[in-house]
Amino acid sequence: MANQHNRETLIRWLGLALAIILCDQLSKLSIMHTYAYGESHPLTSFFNLVLVYNPGAAFSFLAKAGGWQRWAFIALGIAAALFITYLLKRHSGQKLFCTALSLILGGALGNVVDRLLYGHVIDFLDFHFRGWHWPAFNVADSAITCGAILLIIDELRRVRRAR
Repeated sequence: MANQHNRETLIRWLGLALAIILCDQLSKLSIMHTYAYGESHPLTSFFNLVLVYNPGAAFSFLAKAGGWQRWAFIALGIAAALFITYLLKRHSGQKLFCTALSLILGGALGNVVDRLLYGHVIDFLDFHFRGWHWPAFNVADSAITCGAILLIIDELRRVRRAR
């Protein structure tokens, strides 16, 4: 009975990750069919939609590495997904921890899909303020960031309870 409950809970966490992947991929398809590469449209005084490609990692790290990074980041994303799935199965009852992991899993796999299909990640969310410009990012990146923040909150709660 407990094993069945764990399986159902794991399926819910994987469902959340799948929802992130779908939102990420649908938003990217929409941008790719609406904008030309490099085209930018201001929506507010601090936010634009823009279609750009990132062959590297965060902040275009290794973007000009010659192509090997595509496969390295795909392998890293798949390895992370397998490890996260293991953690989700093992800790399926810890809601905040598993929510964080599911967001990270969905975001990581959303970007892996881009690398597999296009050889780069599609970014389109472009924030700026008073001459300061954040690198463009996407829904997958946002999910990873939110998941990381939730992991920090979860750990701080765990530390506080242990005292």
